[in-house]
Amino acid sequence: MAERFNRTDFQAWARRAHSTGGCAQPVHLRGRVTHLDPQTGEVLHHYSTAREPGGMLRVACKTRRASRCPSCAETYRADTYQLVRAGLVGGKGVPDTVTTHPAAFVTLTAPSFGPVHSRRTGAGGGVVSCHPRRNGGNCPHGRAVSCTVRHSDGDPRLGQPICPDCFDYSGAVLWNAHAPELWRRFTLAFRRYVARSTGLRVADLREVLTVSFAKVAEYQRRGLVHFHAVIRLDGPGGPDAPPPAWATHELLKAAVDHAAGAVRVSTPAAGDVPALTHEWGSQVDVRPITTTGELTDNAVAGYIAKYATKAAECVGTLDRRIRPTDDPADLPVSGHARRLIAECLRLGAIEEYARLRLTEWAHMLGFRGHFSTKSRHYSTTLGRLRADRIEHNQRQHAEISTGRLPFDDDQVLVIAHWRYLGQGMTPGEALLTAALTGKPLPPLDPSASPTSPQGSTS
Repeated sequence: MAERFNRTDFQAWARRAHSTGGCAQPVHLRGRVTHLDPQTGEVLHHYSTAREPGGMLRVACKTRRASRCPSCAETYRADTYQLVRAGLVGGKGVPDTVTTHPAAFVTLTAPSFGPVHSRRTGAGGGVVSCHPRRNGGNCPHGRAVSCTVRHSDGDPRLGQPICPDCFDYSGAVLWNAHAPELWRRFTLAFRRYVARSTGLRVADLREVLTVSFAKVAEYQRRGLVHFHAVIRLDGPGGPDAPPPAWATHELLKAAVDHAAGAVRVSTPAAGDVPALTHEWGSQVDVRPITTTGELTDNAVAGYIAKYATKAAECVGTLDRRIRPTDDPADLPVSGHARRLIAECLRLGAIEEYARLRLTEWAHMLGFRGHFSTKSRHYSTTLGRLRADRIEHNQRQHAEISTGRLPFDDDQVLVIAHWRYLGQGMTPGEALLTAALTGKPLPPLDPSASPTSPQGSTS
């Protein structure tokens, strides 16, 4: 840290740290960009990383994971918040009349694969015993089936199986792997129910009604994903048109309840795993979204955006892929996560499950879907929000060195050559960046250093 601070290019390095927003794992690039007049060949502008500290350009990693880079994850969270909120109150290209369209906050959960320690509250809001059993007793493995502990919110036992040997790890991993397909079939069943309820064919439904949604996946502490979604009923073509009069909150709720109970995904028997049928859990929550009251548009947008930056950290697993050289027994994970990871690796070696890519997604406990998705007509896109931010930043900075050019980029020939050098910072650089930008600092590994040059070009 002292070495970096005392270098002659520290001020330039500090400006670059600010320009990346305090990114904790910036990408290192080396290269050049030349802007030419296509008619005369005149060089209008030339940029080279030779003028940058260390001879390389650092750009933000733009990850969504708060565990890797809190700064970039916060930008992703804010963008997701704006995206979800625009679909509820308007803005970002969505008319404000969308507030009159029926919309609900829907939660779809996973079924049980065995009892786990949980924090339960009673009717008065107080914490009650975890799993009290009147007759007590033991499971077939000799462990007590009852737990009378009133767990605190930070209790590390939360989400852990009461008996790990009774917990169905194969079923849990395969359910995670098929959760995206369950969601896809849910959306199809939802539309079929609405069409049937109104006497229409599914193919004709889009002529009078559009079903729009935005969803996010959240991990429960037991290692299973569940989905939170905003589902909205629009007229034909999206939010610009009002939905028909028969498109009500009651119809929306009935369609969710039907679709959640109707869809199934089957997997064949393979090895010592029997044939399984995967379905949603019995806990399905459907609540209307309003501009006032307990479940407002701001609350829903904030809730979904919060989980868009998280992965499976609450389960105690890794935020990186499992390497071929990794021994599951040596991974810094919880015991429950270790068994889920080991089951992913075991099932991933079975030919019948090869298409699920369980080995590649073992760190995500089998789930390989996108964490946040939306339908085409729900609202704006993350790409549009990012493009607007770039345009705004270019308007704010007048100097060429910050990216604004004295000519229209569309009227010039751009020749660029970039080479990837690595990613990340030393712990000292990370501490300095956090101090300079006031951004949160991720957990530091004293032995960490930026990744070595790879030499890739584009």
